[in-house]
Amino acid sequence: MTKTHCPYCALQCGMEIGPGLAISPRTDIPANASGALCQKGWTAGELLTNGTRLTTPLLHGRPVEWDVALDYVAYRLSALRAEHGPDAVAVFGGGGLTNEKAYQLGKFARVALGTSQIDYNGRFCMSSAAAASIRAFGMDRGMPFPITDLAGADVVLLAGGNVAETMPPFVRHLSGPRVIVIDPRRTQTAKLAWLHLQPTPGTDLALALGLLHLAIADELVDEAYVAARTTGFDEVGTSVSAWWPERVERVTGVPVYRMRQAVRALAAAGNAYILTGRGAEQHAKGTDTVSAFINLALALGLPGTYGSGYGCVTGQGNGQGGREHGQKADQLPGYRKIDDPAAREHVAGVWGVPAGSLPGPGRSAYELLDALGTPEGPRALLLFGSNPIISAPASERVAERIGALDLLVTCDFVMSETAALADVVFPVTQWAEESGTMTNLEGRVLLRRRAVDPPEGVRSDLDVIAGLAGRLGHDFPADPAEVFDELRRASAGGPADYSGITYERIADESGVFWPCPSPGHPGTPRPFLDSFATPDGRARFVPVQHRPAAEETDEDYPVYLTTGRVLAHYQSGAQTRRIAPLVKAAPEPYVELHPDLAEQLDIAAGDVVRVSSRRGQSKAVARISDAIRRDTVFMPFHWEGANRLTNPALDPTSRMPEFKVCAVRVERDS
Repeated sequence: MTKTHCPYCALQCGMEIGPGLAISPRTDIPANASGALCQKGWTAGELLTNGTRLTTPLLHGRPVEWDVALDYVAYRLSALRAEHGPDAVAVFGGGGLTNEKAYQLGKFARVALGTSQIDYNGRFCMSSAAAASIRAFGMDRGMPFPITDLAGADVVLLAGGNVAETMPPFVRHLSGPRVIVIDPRRTQTAKLAWLHLQPTPGTDLALALGLLHLAIADELVDEAYVAARTTGFDEVGTSVSAWWPERVERVTGVPVYRMRQAVRALAAAGNAYILTGRGAEQHAKGTDTVSAFINLALALGLPGTYGSGYGCVTGQGNGQGGREHGQKADQLPGYRKIDDPAAREHVAGVWGVPAGSLPGPGRSAYELLDALGTPEGPRALLLFGSNPIISAPASERVAERIGALDLLVTCDFVMSETAALADVVFPVTQWAEESGTMTNLEGRVLLRRRAVDPPEGVRSDLDVIAGLAGRLGHDFPADPAEVFDELRRASAGGPADYSGITYERIADESGVFWPCPSPGHPGTPRPFLDSFATPDGRARFVPVQHRPAAEETDEDYPVYLTTGRVLAHYQSGAQTRRIAPLVKAAPEPYVELHPDLAEQLDIAAGDVVRVSSRRGQSKAVARISDAIRRDTVFMPFHWEGANRLTNPALDPTSRMPEFKVCAVRVERDS
């Protein structure tokens, strides 16, 4: 039996792999210590035996030897850089890559390629919550407390998250508190809730402002906490004065009495948490929306208090670690800023290069994809752990840009929709075929262990990076333990300090919380108990104001579209749509619409429905349900189609696209 972790979401549930790839849950990992796994976890072994695995490099669709493919890519990269400059080559990573891969990818881009053009698909997931947490607390660690703390709460408010379907073992930590869910749909999570607030898509920010207004008006603010541990409350109090409850009800559709129920329950609780998920964050105003919920949490005295707090429910498997070690456009390892001179000196010293040789910040994820193949944009793209043809907003536009490249290189284990367009495809290992660390949604660094050998001809992403780096004149290690030791040195002294974490400690302690700045340090499960990571140690209230969605409904596009996940599938579906039990559970995409809207449009359950936006159209089978608002339809994004419709309007701070709301027209397909 080999101890490892699930290949999917940010819970990173502990599991053991036995003979015949038999999966069993571990009981030493708090995320699923009760022995829980979801359907995806139980069937994870089938990822490794899937008949569609790639086992040889492909060059223009033809099988070739590894050296041939690596030589070709290195030659083309060198030629494009020589002709057009280093920024002619771009790198796109993923929130499912191990910490070692994320780190090495950032180093490869900046040192071997010299390009500033690197970002990753986590920009589409956690970036708004990260930006809001940094400006409020001085640091972003999604949930700055162990997940097991939630069970001891009296009340938990979850804004825009559907954990019952996206990470089912999470629900076991919510069996004790009364749960308040904010979501335009009555999701499986909302059905379990004590209270469900069902706002119009795109109005979460107004709702959060209204909740804080009520807390102030009803004298529920923890004034002693605000005075002792925060700054900026008076300005925020003034800014929400215009958001009286009746106005908020008109904007959001949430009744005043339900808002008041929510605020009073949170204020009366001995211990309470406010959590945000993608539903609140994936907006062109996502950072401000999260800030508004953080302001509410601060007013009630929750963050940095034992047994209470604010947290972001990170989604991707390594969504936390993936944003810490350098594959984001503006970051260096240890969650350092790439434009910070001291950070550049430290990391350059570890890498053995002059600090001045490191490029500055590059384009964010969607901006990078949108620039591909343009006169001023990259001419080549190296893609690791992502499938943007399915997962990016305005995906038809992204497909056009990818098609305009001179060179597309992907690392994948199957022929994903994006890999099918590539000039070169490298077949790479899967989670149980390699070792490496992951950082889960709590900030707990965990160790995935190699349990089985990969198929003959398959190598790891680290091997690919090392092979290309060597051909470009740089010596990069491919051993994950060696890479992690370098990551520890590079992160030392940064906000996400891993320098005291070792593989041995992780194994002995079932995970170690960062920051952990020395071998004798115990790790930091609750970083804000004594002070926040700001210069004065106080959390900052940030005044924000509601603004409409980037695209409102009108006569031509009169219905809102929102998107999300379903229980059986994960991300772009490249993995789960190849697992027979998961395909049986959820075989196809669908459009969920309210019975009143269906009647108005003469649509019956099972009809093929055409959904159109200003960016494209998609077809799927209709599902009729009163769980959704009358003015809204829902589509899952695991299949090609939903993201043809979504809006790439960007948050000005986080550069998050507005996935969660756009205007569409819905018709029965003739």
